[in-house]
Amino acid sequence: MARIELRDLSLEYTDRGTGPPLVLVHGSASDCRTWEAQLPAFEANFRTLTYSRRYHWPNDPAPADAEYDMTGQVADLEAFLQALKLDKVHLVGHSYGAYLCLMLAMKKPSLVDRLVLGEPPVIPLFTSFPPKPHQILALLCTHPGTAAPVIKFMATGLGPAIIAAKKDNMTRAITRFGKAVLGKEAFAALPAERMLQVTVNSSQAELLSDSFMTPISPAEVRRIAHPVLLVTGARSPRMFHKLADHLFRLLPNATQVDIPGASHIMHEDNAPAYNREVLSFLRQ
Repeated sequence: MARIELRDLSLEYTDRGTGPPLVLVHGSASDCRTWEAQLPAFEANFRTLTYSRRYHWPNDPAPADAEYDMTGQVADLEAFLQALKLDKVHLVGHSYGAYLCLMLAMKKPSLVDRLVLGEPPVIPLFTSFPPKPHQILALLCTHPGTAAPVIKFMATGLGPAIIAAKKDNMTRAITRFGKAVLGKEAFAALPAERMLQVTVNSSQAELLSDSFMTPISPAEVRRIAHPVLLVTGARSPRMFHKLADHLFRLLPNATQVDIPGASHIMHEDNAPAYNREVLSFLRQ
């Protein structure tokens, strides 16, 4: 791995292959190692770059008083591309990283060519994050099919994880959040090595941040003209499918694909199918 100096921090990254630039952006409880099964296939066709985001291994962890800020994370991605003099890049993001890619495409559309978004948690399309009681009631009235899985995610996953983090019980926080995001069976089946990656990349700062999610509006999404591939895992929790379906209806140039036998970390669960779909989309 190499290290690059950006603004107020330095980040670990990899840069492999030749061709059009392709940048992979990981999600929460993860780091650049999540893309290991993609690199051999992608670097044969593209200049493929990965980086570990601010506060993620092997970068410095978040200090106790850190603010885990999505706006700052988007700025980091923009600075990373500019420092390496990259433009018109293909951005491939997973989960929180997919949300970052979506936000950068809105902020700096000229930097982006195509987008591959793996289950971005775009809950702020419907409500603030975390939602207020009156917003939950409004969501139940306007989008009942989406409201139920979002409420379940908040009540059984994120809410208990935040409470546990406030009590400095990160083991319980990781378990509650992990089961809600992956599903109970998929979380229980994580190999020890992957579980270690979850542990070293989970922080109180992320769970307790007031700026973890940036608001996003349907009008902003409709203005994204880039070709977009929305990727879901066939075994992912229903909330992610509902959010992806809503994004598909808003985006003017989107395609959807469901990865068989995969949960939320679809690029790890079924890498051959994921790689095949992404490469097919990027070659168009």
